Amino acid sequence: MELAVQAWRRTAGDSMKVADLKAFKAALETLRSRLRGDVSTMADAALRKTRSEASGDLSSMPIHMADIGTDAFEQEFTLSLMATEEETLVLVEQALAKIRTRTYGTCEECDSVIAKKRLEAIPFAPLCIRCAEKLEHGAGRRPRQPR
Repeated sequence: MELAVQAWRRTAGDSMKVADLKAFKAALETLRSRLRGDVSTMADAALRKTRSEASGDLSSMPIHMADIGTDAFEQEFTLSLMATEEETLVLVEQALAKIRTRTYGTCEECDSVIAKKRLEAIPFAPLCIRCAEKLEHGAGRRPRQPR
């Protein structure tokens, strides 16, 4: 009986309208392009020269410690943002792969259909609302997938 329910849930995910899938695919591709640009820009910013090098100050005078601290903070903050954007980019790529394999819109945890409203809000959502809430509240700790 359980196999029949799982088969029905999978076919329910397949029944998403072709027009809806095309719209989600277009939104995901646009998001992917934007994220790739953001990550590239942030990588350039994180790896840029220090203030003195950027301004052309090649003197041997020491730089003020506050400037060094500010530079370090800005670099760390940018790298943190970059990591978050890269994680989102992975989720977007996974969602696009699901569209290709016709499993888009199916929860990875319980195999139920992810609500269209949720996908409109977060087109790369891998979980339905119920499973996402369980995970958020710690009830269903899901191991992170290796990259």
